[in-house]
Amino acid sequence: MAEAHLSPSPAATPPARLHDPLGWCLALTGLFALLAGWRLAVPSILYFDEVHYIPAAREWLAFLDTGAGQFRNREHPPLAKELIAIGMAVFGDNPLGWRIVPWLSGVLAYFASIRALWHASHDRFATLIFGVLLATGFPLFIHARIAMLDGVMAAALAVAAWQFAAACAQPEQGRWRLALTGVAIGCALGAKWNAIPLAMVPGITFFIARALAGRRRLLLSRRGAPVPGITLVEAFVWLGIVPLAVYAATYIPGYWLAAPLHPSPLAEQGLIGLHREMFELQSQLRTPHRYMSQWDQWVLNTRGIWYLYEITDGARRGVLLIGNPLTMLLGLPALAWCLLAGMWRKGEAGSGTRLAAALGYAASLGLWLIAPKPVQFYYHYFVPSFFLLAALALACSDLRRLPYGKWPAWGIPLASVAVFAFFFQILAGLPLARPDSFLVWAWLEGWR
Repeated sequence: MAEAHLSPSPAATPPARLHDPLGWCLALTGLFALLAGWRLAVPSILYFDEVHYIPAAREWLAFLDTGAGQFRNREHPPLAKELIAIGMAVFGDNPLGWRIVPWLSGVLAYFASIRALWHASHDRFATLIFGVLLATGFPLFIHARIAMLDGVMAAALAVAAWQFAAACAQPEQGRWRLALTGVAIGCALGAKWNAIPLAMVPGITFFIARALAGRRRLLLSRRGAPVPGITLVEAFVWLGIVPLAVYAATYIPGYWLAAPLHPSPLAEQGLIGLHREMFELQSQLRTPHRYMSQWDQWVLNTRGIWYLYEITDGARRGVLLIGNPLTMLLGLPALAWCLLAGMWRKGEAGSGTRLAAALGYAASLGLWLIAPKPVQFYYHYFVPSFFLLAALALACSDLRRLPYGKWPAWGIPLASVAVFAFFFQILAGLPLARPDSFLVWAWLEGWR
């Protein structure tokens, strides 16, 4: 755009582009894809929340095949279940078909996340360390291997973060990247409502940055941060109107999804009426669950979920959802450091990225402090863990600039890999020797 040069950023200079670690990002993504996709069809049975989402996806598959199907699992938006159904249509109603879309989503979430950190920080070291920490942080790996809605939602949120950060760093590409941001936000909302707090962040960020720029024509000025060349009115279209339109579009097939002699609840109630029912269904889940937990237990990593622990495929197998015991705890002081550094070093290179990591964590976790959902689970910490690990990567980058900081800066990601390797048997559902083998990894009572 013609006016994009009015507020050049260091991110747009040729040296930064020459040092873009895109090749390393692709290599790390390939390794993660291979690791997460290894023996993806094991276990061959439905496990944990697959028992809810695969039957719902089968109804969408039936709709694709016959034009009729029941509107199951209507407490959640339809997009992730529609995509899983497409995967099943291509690969069959079998374990690979169930999990191919979550696997692709996990791989996309991984690549988009590390690209988002690169465009936000232009810190090669932090970007690549983040790639290591994210791959070995446990939640993303596990959710790339199970047919749940969270992986699709996380992938869409990561793409939104990637495109928004790139729009700010490369304003000459701002318009189409903001448009993609809006589409990705709509897809995230269409996968799961957990995306709501972060869905508002790009729009709020754009408004605050433009307001602080002090432009006299606030709504129509093309000058100033965060994306020169884009007016506030246009940004509202991309970051406000487009997400809602995309979200609404994900429900379109639901108007025809109906069992014989029973009309579609969407056609019968309308979009607003269905949303009232969805909210009621979300709020009514009050029956205590063995693995229910609260946000403070997620932060301290003291309460996990056994997604699987039974004999299947000729062996006893287990899948334990917790966070990496090392990085989930080290990430907490890293978040505090990023918050302080972002506030104290205001205006310095990288300060905004550090502040964004801390505030993104607070926004994504804060939902669960006020959500009217009495029964909550550790997987609600999935998205906050992205920000926590990004903060830890940025803190490692700061550490290596200190006289004796290189050892911990390199040692933390290496130790994360070692811990991941130790837990790999109960992350990937590998055979276990004895019924009580879980005790090798269940260090805390809340992990049992």
